[in-house]
Amino acid sequence: ARRYSQTENKRLAIMRAATIIRKSLSFPKRLHHRVSKGIRNQTRRLATSTAIETTIPESMRAVVVTPPDGVDEKGRPRRPSPDALTLSSTVPTPKVGPEEVLIKVEAAGINRPDVLQRMGLYPPPPGHSDILGLEVAGTIVAVGDKVPPGSIQSSPSSSYLEIGARVLALANGGGYSEYCAVPYGQCLPIPENMNMITAGCVAETYFTVWHNLFQQSNIFGEHLQRGDSILIHGGTSGIGSTAIQMAKAFDITVYASAGSQEKCKACLDFGAEKAINYKTEDFVERINELTGGKGVNLVLDMVSGPYLPKNLEVLAVGGRLAIIGSLGGVRSEINMRNVMRRRLTIAGSTLRARNSAVKASIAAELREHVWPLLKDETMKIRIDTVFDMSEASKAHSLMESNAHIGKIALTWQHL
Repeated sequence: ARRYSQTENKRLAIMRAATIIRKSLSFPKRLHHRVSKGIRNQTRRLATSTAIETTIPESMRAVVVTPPDGVDEKGRPRRPSPDALTLSSTVPTPKVGPEEVLIKVEAAGINRPDVLQRMGLYPPPPGHSDILGLEVAGTIVAVGDKVPPGSIQSSPSSSYLEIGARVLALANGGGYSEYCAVPYGQCLPIPENMNMITAGCVAETYFTVWHNLFQQSNIFGEHLQRGDSILIHGGTSGIGSTAIQMAKAFDITVYASAGSQEKCKACLDFGAEKAINYKTEDFVERINELTGGKGVNLVLDMVSGPYLPKNLEVLAVGGRLAIIGSLGGVRSEINMRNVMRRRLTIAGSTLRARNSAVKASIAAELREHVWPLLKDETMKIRIDTVFDMSEASKAHSLMESNAHIGKIALTWQHL
């Protein structure tokens, strides 16, 4: 280990030395597991000791929000615009917790909650980073001392989460930075056919979609099944494009709405059976036509507001409305007799405030059921635009314009 660490990153050197030691030892088979475990644990203690902590800087670069001065026409503090995002080089580097890994970030995805947080409308839960960014991809540079061996398979040749592993992760904030501390259960291996920028745009959308489509149920415990149908609003957003492909892959009939013919075509390319231009068509009438008046089993909605009563009209008996956003407003009026008579379920969901155990359960199911679909490219991530991390303001402006199709990415690769 000393010899290797003279010229290389000490963490990687110690891990490499431990591998050589393990392969060179000769001992009875009955002791193989115990000896291997002992070497791994000792290696982990060495790799995270303060003696080699100098490889991680005390401060890092990160995108920060600078609140604007003054008030608006109603006398309220002005909401930070995209221009309020600037790159700072003096942000303290997060310390890795006992059950966390520290990721050196190469790419991060932009998501609608980032925009709301920047504006002060979606504050981080207690204990979460106040830096924007809920999904990242990069390389592990430190591992907490309570991260159990075997917690993730980071590559075909590795059976435990290790320093040097390439992972993507659902972050508890902090994605727009050089280093991000993430609970280990929220990490997943990056498929071999996926680059870092694409990997940085996976976690938030995939965790959200899987949770709302397949983990949640209606009030009678009935889950979405093969052969069911779904209406997905915002079909060309990151969430929408993911939901269309995922539902299609599990034999769900998919209908989607979008705001232009170009976006409707993109929905069809993603796998939707039919796409509805909500600017020129009434989606309630179209869904009733397409389903013969039966309706759909699930509506995935990020609009809310005036969409709420319309969404209930297109649900089948026993159907479920999953609300994951309120871009159209937070108030509406509905006919409760219709809800009762047709046994409808209205469910709201935000993933951010859920505990690490819930998020880890989603990660485990994604790895089992969805990762094979990414590896064989049954499902793909469409990247609309890639910005340098210093251009986060441009990325947020694009997100707010709703002109994108698919995901918007930030990267450190050119800085």
